[in-house]
Amino acid sequence: MRIRKGYAMPDLDGALVLKWEQWYAERPDYVARMIERSRRYLYYIVVEVEERHMPSEVALLPMVESAYNPIALSTSRASGIWQFMPSTGKLYGLKQNFWFDSRRDVIAATDGALNYLEKLHGDFGDWQLALAAYNWGEGNVAKAVAINQKAGRPTDYASLKMPDETRNYLPKLQAVKNIIADPEKYGITLADIPDAPYFAVVKTSREMDVKRAAELAELSLDEFQYLNPHHNRPVIAGADEYTILLPIDKAELFAAKLDLMDQPLVSWQAYRMRNGETLQQVAAKFQMPVETLRAVNGIGARARVPAGHTLLVPAAHPTQDTVDGLSQAVFTTVPQGRTFYYRVSRGDTLARIASRYDVSAQDIRRWNGLAQDSVVAGQRLRITSELGPNAGKAKRAGGKRILSTQAKKGPAKATTRPVSAKPAPRPAPKNGGGTRSAKSTTAAGG
Repeated sequence: MRIRKGYAMPDLDGALVLKWEQWYAERPDYVARMIERSRRYLYYIVVEVEERHMPSEVALLPMVESAYNPIALSTSRASGIWQFMPSTGKLYGLKQNFWFDSRRDVIAATDGALNYLEKLHGDFGDWQLALAAYNWGEGNVAKAVAINQKAGRPTDYASLKMPDETRNYLPKLQAVKNIIADPEKYGITLADIPDAPYFAVVKTSREMDVKRAAELAELSLDEFQYLNPHHNRPVIAGADEYTILLPIDKAELFAAKLDLMDQPLVSWQAYRMRNGETLQQVAAKFQMPVETLRAVNGIGARARVPAGHTLLVPAAHPTQDTVDGLSQAVFTTVPQGRTFYYRVSRGDTLARIASRYDVSAQDIRRWNGLAQDSVVAGQRLRITSELGPNAGKAKRAGGKRILSTQAKKGPAKATTRPVSAKPAPRPAPKNGGGTRSAKSTTAAGG
């Protein structure tokens, strides 16, 4: 396997590495599923890692973070194969809105994760500390380093005091690395992953049903969604241009079929709720279960939907006007989670409070009728957040060469070619910065 040739990080050994080697060896089916999922993405990520001259172990991090499950969601709301928290995902350019969540976009999230890891390596000059910071937060690692420096102790990964999850983080990665290097030693058989691109990229400006897109590509819905897990709704919409990943042997077929389609590809429409109208009434009007209406629109069981809120509902006879209406409508997410009151402490800012509860300052202003961002100590603020009143500060962070197929409107032959894109500028770190809380548990989807 190509990835073995790029190993460049110092090896770890000891009881924790043995523990995780045994853990994986006792779960060959779990390892097989993880490798099966990774085959779609691993070549692309390895190439990206190599182009940045990073150790190839970095390409194995999603096995530790999410078992390469593209829809993995942790208890602290870290999402995707790289497990970005919402706030740090936004910091690294990963958009999250009603229509899509770029933390689950394999290309965008990989770019953000590698940018963040490069930044961490620049901070600490050591890949082990960089990975510890990815898990625990650069502020926490920097503080631990400073404590050891002051006490005259070594400042390497093994010498720092850290939470159990971070202490196990690199040994777990080492165990994965060892198993991939010599699977027979652990009684595990690994499926081959071809040293070739698995997917190509199709770009289009047309809105379409996710199900319809899968049909045009002659893929099962599950396979399509494995490559395109970032779409939140049954419709690909909400942007001027859409990037769709497809198996490399399906991309030109998809683009050619799409060029020939002159009828609407969307079977959904926008519907604005009226005064006094309930979700049950809307569901009955469009002949769908209310549970489906809630699921399609991302509305929790306890969430209240105000009058005037725009819903996505089925369209019995879609026309181009239906599609245009969908493009022009403003869709917003309904606040989820608990509503509670937060008392402002001395030194608090609206931005800092918003970051702590993973909401925006604009949300807090709207909930509390504030005209500006200034707050004063002792002030009570109404907050709605999934993180709850005792949440700590959210910490997850969040030149490409890819095969691209351009789907054009009107008759045009699609071409598959390598393209380059300038990497996004890397944002400056926040105070304390870092990744999701080391106490969170990742739903890796074994």
